Amino acid sequence: MHFENTLQYAQKLDKNDGLSAYRKAFHFPKVNGKEVIYFTGNSLGLQPVRTQSFVNEIMTDWKELAVEGHFHADKPWWDYHERLAAPLAKIVGAKPEEVTVMNTLTVNLHLLMVSFYRPKGKRYKILCEEKAFPSDQYLFQSQVRFHGYDADDAIIVVKKRPGEHHWRTEDVLSKIDEIGDELALVLIGGVNYYNGQVFDIQKITRAGKSVGAMVGWDLAHAVGNIALRLHDWKVDFAAWCSYKYMNSGPGNASGVFINEKYLNRKDIQRFEGWWGTKKETRFMMKPTFEPMENADAWQISNAPVLSVAPYLASLELFEEVGMERLTAKRDRLVGYLEFVLGEVDKAVDARFEVITPKERGCQLSVFLHGQGRSLFDYLMENGVITDWREPNVIRLAPAPFYCSFEDMFRFGTILKQGILELGEA
Repeated sequence: MHFENTLQYAQKLDKNDGLSAYRKAFHFPKVNGKEVIYFTGNSLGLQPVRTQSFVNEIMTDWKELAVEGHFHADKPWWDYHERLAAPLAKIVGAKPEEVTVMNTLTVNLHLLMVSFYRPKGKRYKILCEEKAFPSDQYLFQSQVRFHGYDADDAIIVVKKRPGEHHWRTEDVLSKIDEIGDELALVLIGGVNYYNGQVFDIQKITRAGKSVGAMVGWDLAHAVGNIALRLHDWKVDFAAWCSYKYMNSGPGNASGVFINEKYLNRKDIQRFEGWWGTKKETRFMMKPTFEPMENADAWQISNAPVLSVAPYLASLELFEEVGMERLTAKRDRLVGYLEFVLGEVDKAVDARFEVITPKERGCQLSVFLHGQGRSLFDYLMENGVITDWREPNVIRLAPAPFYCSFEDMFRFGTILKQGILELGEA
């Protein structure tokens, strides 16, 4: 597609954008009295305008109904989380019964590993990507130690090739084949947090299953960002947070996928609690656990409805728009951002290096060769909210729900001015 680095052209793209009206559906912070250019939807999504009413509804029910809100609120609390399953299933490519919402991301990954990391004999190794998100690294290390293994032996990392900034799918597949019947679990981030790379979930899942391993995915940076087909791809399990592209608020409730072949089974090892037992008999206080017939069997405690309510508010927006339209705009938006970066680079010889491969979602990670932290600080002071990663990488993630093409143009103007001003300092 032919782009132009002009305000008029960017505004034309926005005028022709069928999702541009949704920008007004979100609250924007302001710097110097102007709405920011927000590039950190991969860290914390903006608050939808409608979220406040969802939370207020629960606060009002609590005030007016107290404990009776569990059953007599307009949206009863005892099954509040069930309202999220169907819309989430569409986003992750699952059946509604394969999806639930509970706890937070790393808590859920630990709970899922109780069920799906079952080391035995020589099959005990875990495969992950090099420098996985730190929380995942701690998860792996603590899990293998819990089972009595040495982390240096039990955790196998797939490395990037020397001088390259992304992983090659063939290297992941080769490592799976090499480990073979020693491999108990493949657990990788579906979209890498640092370089924004989208892994080939389908191929990697197929390869892991072919050697007899369980395959799970940390989809923190994937859900609401890329198209997913977890059921069709025969993924065993997955979990994700809800506060990045899903816009549900800081530290909020996590989503879980569990393949239907593991549902309604009593022989599955898991940590169990009251909210995972059958609804029909839950309040009979039976001493023996009777699992729900869906992913809710992994629920332990009743849902924190004040956390789940913002998630439901955001999912309404996803229902209205659909992932197909979001990903189509995402590709145009990120493509235009990459073009603008190239135009700035040519104008001021900035020596940018985009380290995100073409297999990507909303994010571009950019090496600022010859630039330092001062440029990042300049951007932040001038209303560009972005993310700095050592040694000199900025992560730019324009979420299609609320970022505009004019934002991309304005960012380029501010970036160019910052380089010029700092070069003169």
